[in-house]
Amino acid sequence: MKRRCFLGVAAAGLVLSSTSVAWSQTDLENTLYLDLKDGRVVIKLRPDLAPNHVKRIKELVRQKFYDGIVFHRVIRGFMAQTGDPTGTGMSGSGQKLKAEFSNAKHLRGTVSMARAQNPDSADSQFFICFDDSAFLDGQYTVWGEVTDGMQFVDLIKKGAGQSGAVTDPDKIIRMQVAADVKDAK
Repeated sequence: MKRRCFLGVAAAGLVLSSTSVAWSQTDLENTLYLDLKDGRVVIKLRPDLAPNHVKRIKELVRQKFYDGIVFHRVIRGFMAQTGDPTGTGMSGSGQKLKAEFSNAKHLRGTVSMARAQNPDSADSQFFICFDDSAFLDGQYTVWGEVTDGMQFVDLIKKGAGQSGAVTDPDKIIRMQVAADVKDAK
């Protein structure tokens, strides 16, 4: 009888342990699905670095703000920028956010807010780094990182010259918070 109890406790411990690990790796409320023409990009949100930016991004995503918005500025070897409903790079959602700078590095796959010269001017525009971009560190709010699908980000149509302005740009097909998706895994 004691042995049976011991095995039951051990088995329960294993189940709880693996469930805890699986749960911590899949925080669906802090995961975004960014659907592009070539496939789905999974973005892990970083509320530990930028809680106010993450909250605002999720609000915009849930309002379907980003659906259909183009990547208006894409510079090969640097980044792809989106989030302006006019597609010009001059607009946003109309709500400026106070900077939440951190020690996070701008590495390949980092998702960070675009802004004007004023550090507190970020709104809805963001960019995804194609490559490491250390010169941005500490100057832009990092709010996420691509955990899957970076190969699809790499396929976003690139712009011309140093400005990265794109003719006939690729767009966000759909952006969703994973917790809101019925078939999320």
